[in-house]
Amino acid sequence: MTCRAPRIGIVDSGGPVAQMSGARAFLADGDGPARPDRLGHGTAVGAVVRRATTEAEILHAQVFDDRPVTSAERVARALRWLSPRCDLILLSLGLAADRAVLREACAEALATGAVLVASSPARGPLCWPAAYPGVIAATGDARCDWDELSLLPGGVIGAWCASPERGGRGMGGASLGAARVAGHLAAQWEDARADAAGWLADRATHIGSERRSGIPA
Repeated sequence: MTCRAPRIGIVDSGGPVAQMSGARAFLADGDGPARPDRLGHGTAVGAVVRRATTEAEILHAQVFDDRPVTSAERVARALRWLSPRCDLILLSLGLAADRAVLREACAEALATGAVLVASSPARGPLCWPAAYPGVIAATGDARCDWDELSLLPGGVIGAWCASPERGGRGMGGASLGAARVAGHLAAQWEDARADAAGWLADRATHIGSERRSGIPA
């Protein structure tokens, strides 16, 4: 039996020209066709997802222009556009304040059955949308090899993040960790989709500061 790969939405700065078919930009002054990535961040995030799963279709929702600055309202519009179209949505970003428009958009997306993964800092204050109920908060964990996961305080899932400790170069951190978490889910979608958060936690090699064995296949 062939397992269906998920359609993955990425809320970030877009991707290279070859990956922008069907993409849309959510700008401060309205929505429109997306342009190729000018920051490189969405490209790096998309490359991590694509490395994990070559079969899944990726759809970019562009909320950054030529600077890493956006708003809750723009992210909410991107979510509302992606949620009817995608099974799994990666928000490789975090905002410092809880805003009703973003909270409501996340709740609506979750109600459609979409799985949401969002970047969360490994240390420091909460950020949104990762802190909303039902959203999988994900971060980078330098202990994790490509195939490993960690379960951190507060239920945050840690993953490979291109850290120098694991031979990584260039961009790293929570955004790439979140992309790797989304990749874990996408690669095993038929098994993971019903309880994505529980599936990830069950496969964590590291629980807090401890390492465990006997991880499910």
